[in-house]
Amino acid sequence: MGKTMNKHDASSVELAPDSVQLTREGGLAWVTLSHPGRLNAITVSMWNQLRVVFDTLSADDSVRCVIVRGEGGQFAAGADIREFPAVRGDLSQVRHYHQHILAPALQAVADCPHPVVAQLEGVCVGGGLEIACQADLRIAGASTRFGVPINKLGFPMAPDEMRGLLALVGRATTMAILLEGRVFDAGEALSLGLLTRVVPDAELADQTRACAERIMRGAPLAARINKRQSRHLQQGAPLDESHYQDFFSYADSHDHREGVDAFLAGRTPVFTGD
Repeated sequence: MGKTMNKHDASSVELAPDSVQLTREGGLAWVTLSHPGRLNAITVSMWNQLRVVFDTLSADDSVRCVIVRGEGGQFAAGADIREFPAVRGDLSQVRHYHQHILAPALQAVADCPHPVVAQLEGVCVGGGLEIACQADLRIAGASTRFGVPINKLGFPMAPDEMRGLLALVGRATTMAILLEGRVFDAGEALSLGLLTRVVPDAELADQTRACAERIMRGAPLAARINKRQSRHLQQGAPLDESHYQDFFSYADSHDHREGVDAFLAGRTPVFTGD
């Protein structure tokens, strides 16, 4: 009932050892980071797959919500450092890796017009945390660990990667996370503003699914407009006529009429995204 994107062939039955898997159940899509035995450490191939998967989902208006998660009880232990000597061994490679591999993948997650929920467990550090920061909501199991300990590897967080963390928690908290390089627990992550909520580990999958179902019961058109408008407002740029036209475009939509009519009739609305 879904498909798998891997570095060989999107229709391949046999999964690559490192892959980003896409499965669907109606309007709900799951994007799963998978690198068995490596805490889902993210390879170059996986970064590229992540971009392709989210570009594909963004172009599909039948999607109502996306859950991004890791396989095997872990989210992701950051980038796969074993690749570094080959893929970012000098200045030119470092720039290419961060500007043309990681940045487009993260931007694809951020640009997804559909609500994105991150299901976080195990470890969520480095590049894993960067992915989570691009989601709209982040739900974590109580034992999940967070951090960006790259100062121990001798390098800072690239600007296009820092953007998501800054937008989420602000400069002071970003600096604390990066300068100290600590790995911390879910309770602290919640207090810092990194998370939407923390739930018992055993309930994580069910709670995330319940969150997605609540989202999908709402009007998808309204969700997409909220995502666009909140991003613009966060940038601090003034609103012009085009922004107001975009916002108020919902007024003549099927979803708006259906929502009001259903409420007045005491029935459950049937939204189409139009």
